[in-house]
Formats: sequence, structure tokens, C-alpha cells
Amino acid sequence: VGLVSEHFSQVPQRLSFYSWYGSARLFRFRVPPDTILLRWLLQVSPGGSPTCTDVDITVHFRYGAPPIINPLGTRFPDNTSVLPSFHVTMPLSAMLLSNASVNVSHPAPGDWFVAAHLPPSSQKIQVKGFVPTCAYIFQPDMLVTRVAEVSIMEPDMPLLQTLLSHPSYLKVFVPEYTQELRLELQDCASNGSLGCPVRLTVGSATLPSNFQKVLTCVNPPGPCRLLLPSPPWDRWLQVTAESLVGPHTAVAFSAVAALTACRPQSVTFQHLLQSSQNQSYNSTVGQLSLGHSHQDLGRSDRVGGGPFCLASYPVMREDMDVVSVHFQLLDRALVTVHSDTPSVLQLRLTTGMDSGGSLTISLKANKTEMANSTMVAACVNVASPFLSLSTSLNCTTAFFQGYPLSLSTSSLRAHLIIPYPETDNWYLSLQLLCPKSPEDCEQASVHVETTLFLVPCLNDCGPYGQCLLLRRHGYLYAGCSCKAGWRGWSCTDDSAAQTLAQQRAAALLLTLSNLMFLAPIAVSTHRLLLVEASVYTYTMFFSTFYHACDQPGEAVLCILNYDTLQYCDFLGSGVSAWVTILCMARLKTVLKYVLFLLGTLVIAMSLQLDRRAVWNMMGPCLFAFLIMASMWAYRCGHRRQCYPSSWQRWAFYLLPGISMASVAIAIYTSMMTSDNYYYTHSIWHILLAGSAALLLPPRDKHAEPWDCSQKFPCHYQICKNDREELYTVT
Repeated sequence: VGLVSEHFSQVPQRLSFYSWYGSARLFRFRVPPDTILLRWLLQVSPGGSPTCTDVDITVHFRYGAPPIINPLGTRFPDNTSVLPSFHVTMPLSAMLLSNASVNVSHPAPGDWFVAAHLPPSSQKIQVKGFVPTCAYIFQPDMLVTRVAEVSIMEPDMPLLQTLLSHPSYLKVFVPEYTQELRLELQDCASNGSLGCPVRLTVGSATLPSNFQKVLTCVNPPGPCRLLLPSPPWDRWLQVTAESLVGPHTAVAFSAVAALTACRPQSVTFQHLLQSSQNQSYNSTVGQLSLGHSHQDLGRSDRVGGGPFCLASYPVMREDMDVVSVHFQLLDRALVTVHSDTPSVLQLRLTTGMDSGGSLTISLKANKTEMANSTMVAACVNVASPFLSLSTSLNCTTAFFQGYPLSLSTSSLRAHLIIPYPETDNWYLSLQLLCPKSPEDCEQASVHVETTLFLVPCLNDCGPYGQCLLLRRHGYLYAGCSCKAGWRGWSCTDDSAAQTLAQQRAAALLLTLSNLMFLAPIAVSTHRLLLVEASVYTYTMFFSTFYHACDQPGEAVLCILNYDTLQYCDFLGSGVSAWVTILCMARLKTVLKYVLFLLGTLVIAMSLQLDRRAVWNMMGPCLFAFLIMASMWAYRCGHRRQCYPSSWQRWAFYLLPGISMASVAIAIYTSMMTSDNYYYTHSIWHILLAGSAALLLPPRDKHAEPWDCSQKFPCHYQICKNDREELYTVT
């Protein structure tokens, strides 16, 4: 058997602590056809920082769509069908490299997704750049082994095979509208015995669920065969034959594949074809039988000879936006459901970009058409429709467990949400059932209204969430970022949500705490520090309205767009600290205002580069502190006494102001969490404004600060500041 090995890799990514789906790092690989072994090589390395600790890395795998993960244990929306993801946990030491591998035999060809993340994040708010953080780097590699030559099984044609030391790899093509596939072993012999020590593995492995079928034919009482109802349509089906005896014992057999064709009856839309001959539709259309009316659905065809197995309704796919599709019937709004054959709708989710949203299916029946003894059974399946509906609502095809729905007089509506549906053709099957009296269904029919959408986020994540479009290379997928304590896949879990009263209290704390800036505004105005007063007024105004706009719930007020308010708030905070420290240095007037302007420009530039970096504020503050310390040291040496010389100034102004500023910095850098942010940040506002009011220098008592020394006849005045330097501090 000729085997070919291939290696695929992607650029490593830095892992994040999990808080929502966007925290997970997603990788997409494409597995080639005829692959018999898939091996994932997982490698995680710490960044070598002293802050690195021992953590557990969780890696999720899924075929066909991104894995659905729930590390926080939150609730999903009602009527949401979720399969637990297949995942492995990798313990990582602080200073060592961690490796792991995952093997999948006979994987399904197509897209495979890998998602990795760190444990759930702590609630502490980290200040960027203040404390070095550990970087955990994750890189998955994919190694595949595929068969170069595969024997093809023709329908109803025996294929002779001989097994020795290696398995035999076969495949059979399942066309569309195949109702059943039968695999049978014939003329099996092993060293002249009548036994058949052969094991057949049919189908491909998928994660998180694996529906491969295994047929063992050692001493079967009858024919060794495997029946597969509703096999996946329009694709190759892998079959692997392995010998159950020693490697030196030959086993010969003939493999036969028999297909049972399904004869579809398509709903006609002749009037559409006549009115738009030149218009093409992206729709699911089976065999168009223009000679049949709608009343003939599900009845035997007098011409073709044989009953119909399903009624196929043509569906139009309307692409509305990224990961946003509307499916609707071409010429009607309702699906006619009968009892003898299921009505089938095909939903094409095959573009490769449809798996990043949520498939929503809603059914509604008319109460007047539903009798007490009738019900409408529905199944949603991938790859092939379920054609044998019953009251058990099993919905299991050959390799897929479907999603059941039902309508009755007590429940006229049914709703189903499938997050991240697999990339494939999806089918909705509906059939009328009468479990108590089947004769009531012979002439009965029910019209069902269907609403079929693929949406990025369910209900746009609701009022307490934001639907964000995420990207990994060229692949797009959506996720919900929740706020105000709401959690969950669609921000519907209110177990830790804030009440409206708590939201209003938080908004009032964060906004009204800025009124503390009235104190430095009043002090600087009284001491004729008008530029400083203007800066504090600017900071108070934009900090108030930024926090009014930054609220997560319903108590929100935005006078400008959010980004502008945030930038102005950060700029005002940095410039306020800059001018306060420079004002304490008691520089000459011209030099002070030049530094005011230059510092403001530098802070504005740094905020544009990285708005949340801590050095945007700490850098200018340290530079201003060096200028202030140099001027104070110069005055101490020049006067041969401590500066400021008044102990009252130190005891009642400087030391309290420095203490308040130190406590504010400690709260800002190490004490804020998501839970206490509302009052800790409000305390930060109060302490910052209070320290500015205490640290501002007093006004000189020996000279008028602004003396009008000359008057012009045109009524303009030139004002000169007579102060050269203040030598006395009170």
C-alpha cells in the first residue's frame, strides 16, 4: 500500500486567559482526502518572564466548524443544541517546554479547527506595561498520512480483495438521493476455512462525535452485511478492511456495495420559470417535475413506477452580509406536510465561511389545521436528510445524530439554534404523524411556516452584549462580548448580572466623583493659575462624560463617540498630572508655559501610539518630577535651608497631597478588579483631584501677579508679570 506523509504548520499565537470566546486562539487546518491517520503535535512554551507560573492549557478540537467551548460553565440560550467539545489539557511548567500529541484515525476530509486558551482570567484589571506579564506561546502542527492508491467500489460489482499484513483501503461514492447503502462481504475464505476474520470500518472520524460503523465478520450466522440508512450524499465514503488473523495468513473476500435510490418529488414553481426565464437562482432544486401539481406531493407516480421517498422544496439562499444568510422558499411561504412522505428543505452551508455563525430554525403551524391526534415531526440533519420520521424523534442517519423538533396542538411553535454549524449541506425534514389513529392522517395535510436564518450572533447578543466579528487569517467567525455581569454564549446568563439600580449607582459614582476636580479648579483660580484651572476643567468635563458613555448597561449617555471621549479623558488625566508637578517646581513663567505645551504635545502623541500603556502618564510625570526635584534642590542649596521652608506647608499640604497621590497610584495599579471597578476608580478620581488641590503652590504675597504697566490710547493694555522668582512660601 502506497502511503504519503505531509506536514502542515501555522504561525504560533500568544495565549490569553479565558474571559469570552475571543480569548481563545483559533487555528484552521484542511485535511486532504484519503487520509488514514491525522496527528496533532501541540507545543506550548512560556516566555521566560519571572511572572510565569504553572498553568493548564486547554486545547479543543472539532471537525467542520470552530469548537463550542464553555470554560466558565455559563448557560446557553433556550432551544440551543450544544455538543460538548473534545479537548485535552496540557499542564505547563513555568520554565519548561510542554508537548502533547493527539491521533485521529481515518479523519474526515475538510476543515478541522483547533482552539486553545489559558484558564479563566482573574477579575483583576492589569495596567499595561506596569508589571511584566508572561507570554505563553502555542503552536499546533498537523501531520497526515494518506493513501496514494485507493480501490474504488462500483455499485453492485464485487471487488475481490486479499488481506495479508496490511489493511485494504476502499471507497464508494454515494450519489445524491441515496436512501440506503448496503455493504456485504461475499466468498470470504481464510486458509480454506469457512470463517471470515475481517473487520470493516466504514466512514470517517469526526470530533467531538464519532459515528464510524464497524462490521466484524468472524463467524456470522448469516450474510455478513452492514445496512446504512441515509448515508451522506454526494461524497466518497471510506471503507477500511483489516484482517483479524496473523500477518502471514491470507484472507480473501469480495466486497459488494449496493445502493437503494430515493425517488424525489420536487415542488413545482412553473410560474416562476415562465416569468423569469433569464434569472438564475441559488437554490436547492431536485428533479423538476413540471407535470405534477402541489396536490400530488407524496403520492405514487403513475408514470414512473414507484413511490416518491420525499418531497423536495426548492430553497433560495440570500446572502445578506458576512456570516448572515436568509433561506426562503422560492414561490411560497408555507411548507405542505403530509403523512406518507417527508417534506425536505436543503440549506446550503458550503461556502467555508458559514460555520462562524449560528443557524436558527423556527417552525410554526396553523392551529386550525392541527387535530388533537396529529403532530408534525421534524429533524435537522447534516449531509443527508432523515427519511423515516416517527413519534420517537430519533433523527439518526448513518453517521449523524440529528436535532429533533415537533409541533402539536399544545405546542404550535418550535425553535432550534445550532451555534457554529458544520460546513456542509443541512436538511430539514418534516412529516405528519398520527400516533393514535393513523387513518386520520391519510387525507390530512398541515401547512408549516419556516423561518431559516444564519446569523453572526443570536439576537445580536441582546442589550447586554456586543457582537464582534473575529478573524483568523482569511476565516471570519462571530462571538459575543458581554457586559454588566451578563455571561453566556449570547449574553443571556443573568446569574451574575447587575440590576438596573446597581448600574445607575455605578454610573453616578464614576461621573459625580469627578466633581472633586472643582477643588483644584477653585484653588488654581484663586491663586491666578488660570492655565492649570483650564486643564482641570477639561479633565473634569471629559472624564465625567467618558464614564457616562462607558457604562455597560442601560444607564448610558454619550455626547460624542466613545473613542473620542476615551482619548480626551486619557489626555486630560495625563496633562493634569504634568501641569501640577511643573507648577510645584515654581519655574519662570515663560519656561513653565513652554513646558506645559511641549508636554501636552508629547502626551497626545504617545496616547495615539498606545492609549493604555502606563508610561504614557508615568513617563511625563517622572520627567516633571525630576525638574521639580532639581529646582527644589537648587533652592535648598542657594538659600541654605530646606525648601519649602514652612513646616505648615509640609504638614498640611505637601505630605497629605503626596499621600493621597500615592494611595491613588496604588489603587490604580494593583487594586482594581472588574467587580470593584466602580468604587475603586471613583476613589481614584477623588484622590487624584484632592492631591492636585493640596499640591498646588501658594500665591506670592510680595508682588501683584498681574500689573498693568502701560496703557495704549486704543484701549489695549500690556500686562507684565513682575515676578522673577518666588523666594517665600507660606
